[in-house]
Amino acid sequence: MTATGRVQRLLPGLRQVRTYQRRWLARDLVAGVVLTTLLVPQGMAYAELAGLPAITGLYTSILCLLGYAVFGPSRVLVLGPDSSLGPMIAATILPLVGSGGDAGRAVALASMLALMTGAVLIVAAAGKLGFIADLVSKPTMIGYLNGLALTIVVGQLPKLFGFKVDADALSAECVAFVRGLAGGQAVGAAAAVGLIGVALIVVLRRVLPKVPAVLVMVVLAIAGVSVFGLGERGVELVGVLPQGFPPLTVPHVGLSDVGLLAAGALGIALVSLADTISTASAFAARTGQELDGNREMAGIGVANLAAGLFQGFPVSTSGSRTAVAHQSGAKSQLTGVVGAVLITLMIVLLPGLFRNLPQPALAAVVITAALSLADISGTVRLWRQRKMEFLLAIAAFLGVALLGVLPGIAIAVGLSILNVFRRAWRPYQAILGEVPGLPGYHDIASYPAAHRVPGLVLYRFDAPLFFANAKTFRDEIRKIAAADPPPVWIVVAAEPMTDVDTTAADVLEDLDRELDERGISLVFAELKDPVRGKLDRYELTRTIASGHFFPTTGAAVAAFAAHDGETRVTSPVPGEDPDASRGDAR
Repeated sequence: MTATGRVQRLLPGLRQVRTYQRRWLARDLVAGVVLTTLLVPQGMAYAELAGLPAITGLYTSILCLLGYAVFGPSRVLVLGPDSSLGPMIAATILPLVGSGGDAGRAVALASMLALMTGAVLIVAAAGKLGFIADLVSKPTMIGYLNGLALTIVVGQLPKLFGFKVDADALSAECVAFVRGLAGGQAVGAAAAVGLIGVALIVVLRRVLPKVPAVLVMVVLAIAGVSVFGLGERGVELVGVLPQGFPPLTVPHVGLSDVGLLAAGALGIALVSLADTISTASAFAARTGQELDGNREMAGIGVANLAAGLFQGFPVSTSGSRTAVAHQSGAKSQLTGVVGAVLITLMIVLLPGLFRNLPQPALAAVVITAALSLADISGTVRLWRQRKMEFLLAIAAFLGVALLGVLPGIAIAVGLSILNVFRRAWRPYQAILGEVPGLPGYHDIASYPAAHRVPGLVLYRFDAPLFFANAKTFRDEIRKIAAADPPPVWIVVAAEPMTDVDTTAADVLEDLDRELDERGISLVFAELKDPVRGKLDRYELTRTIASGHFFPTTGAAVAAFAAHDGETRVTSPVPGEDPDASRGDAR
């Protein structure tokens, strides 16, 4: 690869500049303007969701857009503050800030969290660990996001109704909210703004999906403050934002904070990566690009580093904002650059533009975003299609709801991994038979009338054979051997057996000796060459005769049928001495 090629691979944005087409310019500019109208209110709302000042959401949006434009491989992917990360950020930094903690410390902790998240993603990209996103299965992610949606909605309800509560856990927040309503703490005007805002966004998204519902609601809410004097009626407003671009700042945190920040960074990196891979996959298919998970990780990592150095917090890919940019005609990352420039101009020249924006309106933005996270139909589908995966989703949901956001993601990952081991530990197993009119051999559970050769059992084990399931395999073979009358050959249709580890090899050796003593032959068919090579290295052919390995199941059946069923022959090769390939008679 040439030096130019290496630079372009390191800086995908440079390659986009070199291949940019002039006819894209108008579309990218328009898409950037449209995107900005969504970035500003959502950025402020998600910052407050994370327990941070609203202005930090705008700082974060600017720097992550610019960072990804240079280092991100996708032409249309849009990064920014995200509703799914907000509660994770809050769960990480708020315990460290403590009750009554100052905003400056919260911002420093969030910025360090962004730097650590970016470092985790870049290191993972260098190690080509993009597959880590697959650790969270779809059912557990559905459950996690359902729990996250409920947590966000409950946490925003007091703000929606114009008052505050002092509670941490979900159940405590529910109780505190109900008590606040019963105690008359709700502000009528604030509740009206919040509830109307939620309804307006939901209705517009369904009836007029191309209309920027959030922008319409925000504009109407600001107008309502001026027309009805909502500020004098107890409705809390955003106020004038700090003016100017944030300076380059290296956040300072204590060593005692690093442990919790590191745990939060790992969880945020995993969720961010999973979101990005799924969103990037969908839009890569639409735009004709190829997805490179490791380069996406690097791009997100740099975006987080950029945000962390300018008083920002961790970011992720936004499916909704990416969809808006794509529908608006975005052709390149120039769309994001335009958004970053417009936000910068706003906070430098017009910091008071959103001073009359009601806080309940921001709560409405967050709540509607949380509702989009929930997947009730997906949960119902799991119940109908696969009860075990439904239970996994419910367990992940309860983990978030009862234990919190960070423990919830740990539970989701743990359940996904345990489900993999469960399937490998107790894989599907089948006895095979020959079905007239169908080539090959098939599960007799599906074809009860399948023909079986007397004295021969065809057995399939649908998993790699390793330490966790070797005894399951052994117990099933023993069960088959205990039939009356016992089989003469047990042929393992081993095509699904992609691996055999040393523990399983020892189990096979003992099992073969045990069957020998009972006059039963253990035979393998369709064993893959790499797996057969491992058996040779394990010296397993000391006990299992080389003549008991067949290239196909049909060849094994033919070899068995070539005998009269009274005298067992160990080798299918005519004229070969049965005792030549092993030291005992079968």
